[in-house]
Amino acid sequence: MKLAFNLAFKNLMGTGLRTWLNAGVLSFAFIVIIFYNGLIDGWNKQASMDTIEWKIANGLLLNKNYDESDPFTVLDGHGVIKQYKQKNLTPVLVTQAVIYPQGRMMPINIKGIEINQSVVKLPTQLLKNSNAEIPVIMGTRMAKTTNSKVGDEFLLRWRDANGTYDARNVTVVGIFKTNISEVDAGQLWLPLNKLWEITQLQNHATYFIANENYIQEDIAGWRFENQEYQLRELTKLINTEKASGSIIYIILMALGLLAIFDTQVLSIFRRQKEIGTYIALGMTRRQVVGIFTAEGSMYSIFAILIGAVYGMPLLSFVSKKGISFEIEGDQFGIVMAERIYPVYGLGLILGTTILVILSATIVSFLPARKISKMNPVNALKGKLQ
Repeated sequence: MKLAFNLAFKNLMGTGLRTWLNAGVLSFAFIVIIFYNGLIDGWNKQASMDTIEWKIANGLLLNKNYDESDPFTVLDGHGVIKQYKQKNLTPVLVTQAVIYPQGRMMPINIKGIEINQSVVKLPTQLLKNSNAEIPVIMGTRMAKTTNSKVGDEFLLRWRDANGTYDARNVTVVGIFKTNISEVDAGQLWLPLNKLWEITQLQNHATYFIANENYIQEDIAGWRFENQEYQLRELTKLINTEKASGSIIYIILMALGLLAIFDTQVLSIFRRQKEIGTYIALGMTRRQVVGIFTAEGSMYSIFAILIGAVYGMPLLSFVSKKGISFEIEGDQFGIVMAERIYPVYGLGLILGTTILVILSATIVSFLPARKISKMNPVNALKGKLQ
Protein backbone atom coordinates (compact mmCIF):
# COMPACT_ATOMS: atom_id res chain seq x y z
CA MET A 1 0.00 0.00 0.00
CA LYS A 2 2.85 2.39 0.85
CA LEU A 3 4.51 1.61 -2.49
CA ALA A 4 1.25 2.28 -4.33
CA PHE A 5 0.86 5.70 -2.73
CA ASN A 6 4.50 6.61 -3.35
CA LEU A 7 4.24 5.74 -7.04
CA ALA A 8 0.84 7.45 -7.30
CA PHE A 9 2.24 10.64 -5.76
CA LYS A 10 5.20 10.73 -8.14
CA ASN A 11 2.95 10.08 -11.15
CA LEU A 12 0.57 12.90 -10.18
CA MET A 13 3.42 15.31 -9.57
CA GLY A 14 4.74 14.43 -13.00
CA THR A 15 1.52 15.45 -14.76
CA GLY A 16 1.80 19.01 -13.42
CA LEU A 17 -1.03 21.43 -14.19
CA ARG A 18 -3.57 18.72 -15.08
CA THR A 19 -3.40 17.33 -11.55
CA TRP A 20 -4.05 20.71 -9.95
CA LEU A 21 -6.89 21.54 -12.33
CA ASN A 22 -8.70 18.30 -11.46
CA ALA A 23 -8.06 18.82 -7.76
CA GLY A 24 -9.20 22.45 -8.00
CA VAL A 25 -12.55 21.52 -9.56
CA LEU A 26 -13.13 18.86 -6.90
CA SER A 27 -12.12 21.27 -4.12
CA PHE A 28 -14.78 23.74 -5.29
CA ALA A 29 -17.45 21.06 -4.95
CA PHE A 30 -16.02 20.20 -1.51
CA ILE A 31 -16.31 23.80 -0.29
CA VAL A 32 -19.81 24.30 -1.76
CA ILE A 33 -21.11 21.18 0.01
CA ILE A 34 -19.76 22.37 3.36
CA PHE A 35 -20.98 25.93 2.81
CA TYR A 36 -24.53 25.00 1.80
CA ASN A 37 -25.05 22.44 4.56
CA GLY A 38 -23.50 24.83 7.08
CA LEU A 39 -25.91 27.54 5.94
CA ILE A 40 -28.90 25.21 6.36
CA ASP A 41 -27.66 24.04 9.77
CA GLY A 42 -27.16 27.67 10.82
CA TRP A 43 -30.67 28.54 9.71
CA ASN A 44 -32.05 25.55 11.59
CA LYS A 45 -30.17 26.45 14.77
CA GLN A 46 -31.20 30.11 14.68
CA ALA A 47 -34.84 29.37 13.86
CA SER A 48 -35.09 26.70 16.56
CA MET A 49 -33.51 28.93 19.19
CA ASP A 50 -35.72 31.89 18.26
CA THR A 51 -38.85 29.73 18.43
CA ILE A 52 -37.84 28.35 21.83
CA GLU A 53 -36.87 31.75 23.24
CA TRP A 54 -39.88 33.68 21.94
CA LYS A 55 -42.71 31.17 21.83
CA ILE A 56 -42.47 27.66 23.25
CA ALA A 57 -39.71 27.63 25.92
CA ASN A 58 -39.72 24.03 27.21
CA GLY A 59 -43.02 23.18 25.51
CA LEU A 60 -46.67 24.16 25.38
CA LEU A 61 -49.60 22.77 27.32
CA LEU A 62 -52.62 23.48 25.12
CA ASN A 63 -56.33 23.19 25.73
CA LYS A 64 -57.68 20.11 23.97
CA ASN A 65 -60.15 22.25 21.99
CA TYR A 66 -57.50 24.66 20.74
CA ASP A 67 -55.69 24.23 17.43
CA GLU A 68 -53.05 26.83 16.57
CA SER A 69 -53.73 26.43 12.86
CA ASP A 70 -57.52 26.73 13.17
CA PRO A 71 -58.83 30.20 14.15
CA PHE A 72 -62.33 28.82 14.72
CA THR A 73 -61.08 26.97 17.83
CA VAL A 74 -60.06 30.16 19.63
CA LEU A 75 -63.59 30.87 20.93
CA ASP A 76 -63.95 27.65 22.95
CA GLY A 77 -60.32 26.56 23.26
CA HIS A 78 -59.58 27.68 26.81
CA GLY A 79 -59.89 26.41 30.34
CA VAL A 80 -58.65 26.64 33.93
CA ILE A 81 -55.72 24.90 35.62
CA LYS A 82 -55.42 25.53 39.33
CA GLN A 83 -52.02 26.16 40.91
CA TYR A 84 -50.38 26.53 37.52
CA LYS A 85 -47.49 28.50 39.03
CA GLN A 86 -46.53 25.55 41.20
CA LYS A 87 -46.49 23.46 38.02
CA ASN A 88 -43.96 25.87 36.43
CA LEU A 89 -46.43 27.07 33.82
CA THR A 90 -47.08 30.55 32.43
CA PRO A 91 -50.66 31.10 31.14
CA VAL A 92 -51.56 32.76 27.85
CA LEU A 93 -55.16 33.60 26.95
CA VAL A 94 -56.01 34.09 23.28
CA THR A 95 -59.16 35.76 22.01
CA GLN A 96 -60.25 37.29 18.74
CA ALA A 97 -60.80 41.00 18.31
CA VAL A 98 -60.93 43.83 15.79
CA ILE A 99 -58.83 46.99 15.84
CA TYR A 100 -59.42 50.26 13.99
CA PRO A 101 -56.03 51.91 13.39
CA GLN A 102 -56.47 55.20 11.51
CA GLY A 103 -60.07 54.32 10.73
CA ARG A 104 -59.27 50.96 9.15
CA MET A 105 -60.77 47.68 10.36
CA MET A 106 -58.37 44.80 11.01
CA PRO A 107 -59.19 41.41 12.60
CA ILE A 108 -56.50 40.24 15.02
CA ASN A 109 -55.80 37.99 17.99
CA ILE A 110 -55.20 39.57 21.37
CA LYS A 111 -53.07 37.59 23.79
CA GLY A 112 -52.84 38.10 27.50
CA ILE A 113 -49.68 37.07 29.36
CA GLU A 114 -48.41 37.67 32.87
CA ILE A 115 -46.36 40.86 32.98
CA ASN A 116 -43.82 39.37 35.42
CA GLN A 117 -43.05 36.35 33.26
CA SER A 118 -39.49 35.51 32.23
CA VAL A 119 -40.03 32.23 30.42
CA VAL A 120 -40.02 33.86 26.96
CA LYS A 121 -38.31 36.97 25.59
CA LEU A 122 -41.46 39.04 25.16
CA PRO A 123 -40.73 42.45 26.73
CA THR A 124 -43.70 42.28 29.11
CA GLN A 125 -41.96 44.66 31.52
CA LEU A 126 -43.11 47.44 29.17
CA LEU A 127 -46.68 46.57 30.11
CA LYS A 128 -45.81 46.68 33.78
CA ASN A 129 -44.23 50.13 33.60
CA SER A 130 -47.13 51.73 31.71
CA ASN A 131 -49.89 53.90 33.20
CA ALA A 132 -52.20 53.40 30.21
CA GLU A 133 -55.68 52.00 30.86
CA ILE A 134 -55.12 49.14 28.41
CA PRO A 135 -51.45 48.96 27.41
CA VAL A 136 -50.42 46.74 24.52
CA ILE A 137 -47.18 45.73 22.86
CA MET A 138 -46.73 44.53 19.31
CA GLY A 139 -44.04 43.27 16.97
CA THR A 140 -42.41 45.29 14.20
CA ARG A 141 -44.41 43.48 11.50
CA MET A 142 -47.67 44.34 13.24
CA ALA A 143 -46.51 47.94 13.77
CA LYS A 144 -45.69 48.21 10.08
CA THR A 145 -49.06 46.75 9.08
CA THR A 146 -51.00 49.13 11.33
CA ASN A 147 -48.62 52.05 10.78
CA SER A 148 -48.31 52.39 14.55
CA LYS A 149 -45.61 53.71 16.84
CA VAL A 150 -45.12 53.89 20.59
CA GLY A 151 -47.73 56.18 22.16
CA ASP A 152 -50.39 55.68 19.49
CA GLU A 153 -53.96 54.86 20.48
CA PHE A 154 -56.65 53.08 18.52
CA LEU A 155 -59.99 51.41 19.15
CA LEU A 156 -60.13 47.74 20.13
CA ARG A 157 -63.40 45.78 19.91
CA TRP A 158 -63.85 42.30 21.38
CA ARG A 159 -66.53 39.91 22.61
CA ASP A 160 -66.62 38.79 26.22
CA ALA A 161 -67.52 35.42 27.75
CA ASN A 162 -71.26 36.21 27.47
CA GLY A 163 -71.05 37.06 23.80
CA THR A 164 -71.42 40.79 24.42
CA TYR A 165 -69.35 43.15 22.28
CA ASP A 166 -67.37 45.87 23.99
CA ALA A 167 -64.79 48.41 22.82
CA ARG A 168 -62.11 50.63 24.34
CA ASN A 169 -59.04 52.52 23.29
CA VAL A 170 -55.70 50.77 23.74
CA THR A 171 -52.27 52.40 23.90
CA VAL A 172 -49.14 51.06 22.22
CA VAL A 173 -46.46 51.10 24.93
CA GLY A 174 -43.80 49.03 23.19
CA ILE A 175 -42.74 47.59 19.87
CA PHE A 176 -40.41 44.59 19.83
CA LYS A 177 -38.44 42.91 17.05
CA THR A 178 -38.59 39.15 16.58
CA ASN A 179 -38.12 36.62 13.80
CA ILE A 180 -41.11 34.57 14.98
CA SER A 181 -44.21 35.68 13.11
CA GLU A 182 -46.46 33.62 15.43
CA VAL A 183 -45.88 36.18 18.20
CA ASP A 184 -45.92 39.19 15.91
CA ALA A 185 -48.10 39.23 12.80
CA GLY A 186 -51.76 39.98 13.49
CA GLN A 187 -51.35 39.99 17.27
CA LEU A 188 -51.43 42.34 20.23
CA TRP A 189 -50.09 41.44 23.68
CA LEU A 190 -51.57 42.90 26.86
CA PRO A 191 -51.49 42.10 30.60
CA LEU A 192 -53.27 38.86 31.41
CA ASN A 193 -55.15 40.38 34.34
CA LYS A 194 -56.50 43.11 32.08
CA LEU A 195 -57.62 40.58 29.46
CA TRP A 196 -59.32 38.51 32.15
CA GLU A 197 -61.14 41.63 33.29
CA ILE A 198 -62.44 42.79 29.92
CA THR A 199 -63.41 39.29 28.67
CA GLN A 200 -64.78 38.03 32.02
CA LEU A 201 -62.73 34.84 31.57
CA GLN A 202 -61.15 34.96 35.01
CA ASN A 203 -58.27 32.44 35.45
CA HIS A 204 -58.77 31.02 31.94
CA ALA A 205 -55.91 30.24 29.59
CA THR A 206 -55.71 28.97 26.04
CA TYR A 207 -52.29 27.46 26.56
CA PHE A 208 -49.48 27.43 29.10
CA ILE A 209 -45.79 27.91 28.41
CA ALA A 210 -43.66 25.42 30.35
CA ASN A 211 -40.32 26.43 31.84
CA GLU A 212 -37.25 24.21 32.26
CA ASN A 213 -38.51 22.91 35.64
CA TYR A 214 -41.83 21.66 34.29
CA ILE A 215 -42.51 17.96 34.83
CA GLN A 216 -44.87 16.54 32.26
CA GLU A 217 -48.06 15.00 33.59
CA ASP A 218 -51.46 14.04 32.21
CA ILE A 219 -54.04 16.75 32.84
CA ALA A 220 -57.61 16.15 31.74
CA GLY A 221 -58.65 18.48 28.94
CA TRP A 222 -55.08 19.48 28.08
CA ARG A 223 -52.32 18.12 25.82
CA PHE A 224 -48.60 18.78 26.09
CA GLU A 225 -46.48 19.43 23.00
CA ASN A 226 -42.74 19.36 23.64
CA GLN A 227 -40.06 21.28 21.74
CA GLU A 228 -39.52 18.52 19.20
CA TYR A 229 -43.21 18.38 18.33
CA GLN A 230 -43.57 22.15 18.13
CA LEU A 231 -40.53 22.35 15.83
CA ARG A 232 -41.70 19.51 13.56
CA GLU A 233 -42.74 21.74 10.66
CA LEU A 234 -39.42 23.58 10.77
CA THR A 235 -37.58 20.24 10.82
CA LYS A 236 -39.50 19.06 7.75
CA LEU A 237 -38.70 22.31 5.95
CA ILE A 238 -34.99 22.04 6.77
CA ASN A 239 -34.87 18.43 5.57
CA THR A 240 -36.61 19.44 2.34
CA GLU A 241 -34.11 22.24 1.78
CA LYS A 242 -31.21 19.87 2.35
CA ALA A 243 -32.67 17.39 -0.13
CA SER A 244 -33.22 20.05 -2.79
CA GLY A 245 -29.78 21.55 -2.17
CA SER A 246 -28.15 18.16 -2.67
CA ILE A 247 -28.96 18.47 -6.38
CA ILE A 248 -26.54 21.41 -6.61
CA TYR A 249 -23.56 19.70 -5.07
CA ILE A 250 -24.29 16.38 -6.77
CA ILE A 251 -23.86 18.20 -10.09
CA LEU A 252 -20.65 19.86 -8.88
CA MET A 253 -19.31 16.57 -7.54
CA ALA A 254 -20.19 14.87 -10.81
CA LEU A 255 -18.18 17.45 -12.77
CA GLY A 256 -15.14 16.99 -10.55
CA LEU A 257 -15.37 13.20 -10.57
CA LEU A 258 -15.94 13.11 -14.31
CA ALA A 259 -12.66 14.98 -14.79
CA ILE A 260 -10.88 12.40 -12.63
CA PHE A 261 -12.55 9.51 -14.49
CA ASP A 262 -11.53 10.90 -17.89
CA THR A 263 -7.99 11.50 -16.67
CA GLN A 264 -7.70 7.94 -15.38
CA VAL A 265 -9.07 6.44 -18.59
CA LEU A 266 -6.61 8.47 -20.68
CA SER A 267 -3.78 7.65 -18.27
CA ILE A 268 -4.39 3.91 -18.56
CA PHE A 269 -4.57 4.16 -22.35
CA ARG A 270 -1.30 6.10 -22.61
CA ARG A 271 0.63 4.19 -19.94
CA GLN A 272 0.17 0.64 -21.18
CA LYS A 273 3.92 0.00 -21.44
CA GLU A 274 4.34 1.22 -17.88
CA ILE A 275 1.61 -1.13 -16.71
CA GLY A 276 3.23 -4.04 -18.58
CA THR A 277 6.56 -3.17 -16.99
CA TYR A 278 5.08 -3.24 -13.50
CA ILE A 279 3.62 -6.69 -14.14
CA ALA A 280 6.82 -7.94 -15.76
CA LEU A 281 8.79 -6.81 -12.69
CA GLY A 282 6.64 -9.06 -10.52
CA MET A 283 3.80 -6.84 -9.37
CA THR A 284 0.41 -8.50 -9.31
CA ARG A 285 -2.48 -7.08 -11.29
CA ARG A 286 -4.18 -6.17 -8.00
CA GLN A 287 -1.15 -4.10 -6.98
CA VAL A 288 -1.13 -2.26 -10.31
CA VAL A 289 -4.85 -1.57 -9.99
CA GLY A 290 -4.10 -0.27 -6.50
CA ILE A 291 -1.56 2.23 -7.89
CA PHE A 292 -4.08 3.78 -10.29
CA THR A 293 -6.82 3.73 -7.65
CA ALA A 294 -4.47 5.45 -5.22
CA GLU A 295 -3.86 8.16 -7.83
CA GLY A 296 -7.57 8.93 -7.89
CA SER A 297 -7.70 8.95 -4.10
CA MET A 298 -4.84 11.43 -3.99
CA TYR A 299 -6.82 13.78 -6.24
CA SER A 300 -9.37 14.00 -3.45
CA ILE A 301 -6.64 14.57 -0.83
CA PHE A 302 -5.16 17.36 -2.94
CA ALA A 303 -8.67 18.79 -3.37
CA ILE A 304 -9.21 18.84 0.39
CA LEU A 305 -5.86 20.56 0.96
CA ILE A 306 -6.54 23.15 -1.75
CA GLY A 307 -10.04 23.69 -0.39
CA ALA A 308 -8.62 24.23 3.10
CA VAL A 309 -6.28 26.93 1.81
CA TYR A 310 -8.98 29.19 0.39
CA GLY A 311 -12.06 27.66 2.00
CA MET A 312 -11.18 27.97 5.69
CA PRO A 313 -10.72 31.76 5.70
CA LEU A 314 -13.74 32.22 3.43
CA LEU A 315 -16.07 30.02 5.48
CA SER A 316 -14.76 31.51 8.72
CA PHE A 317 -15.48 35.02 7.45
CA VAL A 318 -19.01 34.09 6.38
CA SER A 319 -19.76 32.36 9.70
CA LYS A 320 -18.77 35.52 11.61
CA LYS A 321 -20.40 38.11 9.34
CA GLY A 322 -23.43 36.02 8.35
CA ILE A 323 -25.43 36.23 5.14
CA SER A 324 -28.16 38.83 4.77
CA PHE A 325 -31.31 38.11 2.77
CA GLU A 326 -33.42 40.83 1.21
CA ILE A 327 -36.65 38.94 1.92
CA GLU A 328 -38.37 38.31 5.24
CA GLY A 329 -39.24 34.75 6.12
CA ASP A 330 -42.76 35.59 7.26
CA GLN A 331 -43.64 36.42 3.65
CA PHE A 332 -43.44 32.69 3.02
CA GLY A 333 -44.69 31.55 6.41
CA ILE A 334 -41.28 30.40 7.64
CA VAL A 335 -38.97 31.39 10.49
CA MET A 336 -35.93 33.17 9.07
CA ALA A 337 -33.65 35.79 10.57
CA GLU A 338 -32.56 38.80 8.54
CA ARG A 339 -28.99 37.51 8.75
CA ILE A 340 -28.11 33.81 8.92
CA TYR A 341 -24.84 32.65 10.43
CA PRO A 342 -23.67 29.30 8.99
CA VAL A 343 -22.60 26.58 11.41
CA TYR A 344 -19.81 24.24 10.35
CA GLY A 345 -19.79 21.30 12.73
CA LEU A 346 -17.04 18.70 12.95
CA GLY A 347 -19.46 16.02 11.76
CA LEU A 348 -20.29 18.02 8.63
CA ILE A 349 -16.62 18.55 7.72
CA LEU A 350 -15.60 14.95 8.41
CA GLY A 351 -18.63 13.57 6.60
CA THR A 352 -17.97 15.69 3.52
CA THR A 353 -14.27 14.76 3.56
CA ILE A 354 -15.07 11.04 3.67
CA LEU A 355 -17.65 11.48 0.90
CA VAL A 356 -15.14 13.19 -1.41
CA ILE A 357 -12.40 10.62 -0.77
CA LEU A 358 -14.70 7.62 -1.24
CA SER A 359 -16.25 9.06 -4.40
CA ALA A 360 -12.87 9.80 -5.98
CA THR A 361 -11.58 6.33 -5.03
CA ILE A 362 -14.56 4.56 -6.56
CA VAL A 363 -14.43 6.65 -9.73
CA SER A 364 -10.71 5.86 -10.08
CA PHE A 365 -11.21 2.15 -9.47
CA LEU A 366 -13.78 1.72 -12.25
CA PRO A 367 -11.42 2.35 -15.21
CA ALA A 368 -8.51 0.72 -13.35
CA ARG A 369 -10.35 -2.62 -13.35
CA LYS A 370 -9.42 -3.00 -17.03
CA ILE A 371 -5.81 -3.50 -15.99
CA SER A 372 -6.69 -6.86 -14.41
CA LYS A 373 -7.71 -8.14 -17.85
CA MET A 374 -4.59 -6.93 -19.67
CA ASN A 375 -2.09 -9.34 -21.23
CA PRO A 376 1.34 -8.22 -19.94
CA VAL A 377 3.06 -9.07 -23.24
CA ASN A 378 0.62 -6.96 -25.21
CA ALA A 379 0.84 -4.22 -22.61
CA LEU A 380 4.62 -4.09 -23.02
CA LYS A 381 4.06 -3.71 -26.75
CA GLY A 382 1.61 -0.83 -26.09
CA LYS A 383 -1.48 -2.77 -27.15
CA LEU A 384 -4.79 -2.89 -25.30
CA GLN A 385 -5.36 -6.57 -26.08
